[in-house]
Amino acid sequence: MSTAATIENTAASEAPAQAPCAKSMEMDERKAYTADLVKKHALAAAGIGLIPMPAVDFVALTALQVNLLRKLSDFYGIAFTEEIGKKVVGALAGGYAPVALALPVASLLKAIPIVGQTTGILAMSAVAGASTYAVGKVFVQHFESGGTFLNFDPAAVREYYREQFKEGSSVVKNASE
Repeated sequence: MSTAATIENTAASEAPAQAPCAKSMEMDERKAYTADLVKKHALAAAGIGLIPMPAVDFVALTALQVNLLRKLSDFYGIAFTEEIGKKVVGALAGGYAPVALALPVASLLKAIPIVGQTTGILAMSAVAGASTYAVGKVFVQHFESGGTFLNFDPAAVREYYREQFKEGSSVVKNASE
């Protein structure tokens, strides 16, 4: 084999794999891909809940959820900016009172030694995972129906978010068993 062929083969094997695209997949493939992506991010969010420092966990969770939205928007070919991602995550989670209150409270509980730390870590982990799962599922549904960030209405999906939050709680709980 010539040196040129070896270099060419090496370059081809080192080239990054092309990101998956919703347009090139059938519905079942898209569902499987997005379900896996959402679940991985939900479990990572549950892990973020284990960060013992108040507020750091909250910032890390927001970054993870924005990353999930970026990956979903790339997959569906939707224009994305970090600023938009932060706004829609805040609007969606903030519109559901239990999450809007639970995340900061769970994070702040970690400042209380022993009991507060344990309670805060467990609560933050569960809520962070379920919330991330719900955010992902809401945007998969929204993008599948042809929606974009420009026409996203958090109030219109609030009930679906609640349902997915409950489902996400089960997913996170089952993964930890």
